[in-house]
Amino acid sequence: MNTILIPILTVISVALNLYWWVVLIAVIMSWLVQLNMINTHNQIIRTIGNIVHQLTEPVLRRIRRVIPSVGNVDLSAIVLFLLILLLQQIIAQLMFKLATS
Repeated sequence: MNTILIPILTVISVALNLYWWVVLIAVIMSWLVQLNMINTHNQIIRTIGNIVHQLTEPVLRRIRRVIPSVGNVDLSAIVLFLLILLLQQIIAQLMFKLATS
């Protein structure tokens, strides 16, 4: 059973790590757009922005329903980063227990 479960948990951990980077890109892009530092009329920027938005917005929207904004600050990305970290720690502990048993 461990020979199947450990690779599955590894793939989930890698996917969470990749998603963490996508969320970080979404946060940075939103800041750059708000500060008019990147041109959203550029086709490449718009395409990247749309992909990142479609990947992150469904999860961030659910978090925003539970945790409201504080002033003009959206805390949903921070909560998502913490949730990803929590899941990665749980997976790491499971993998350690499976490897030592």
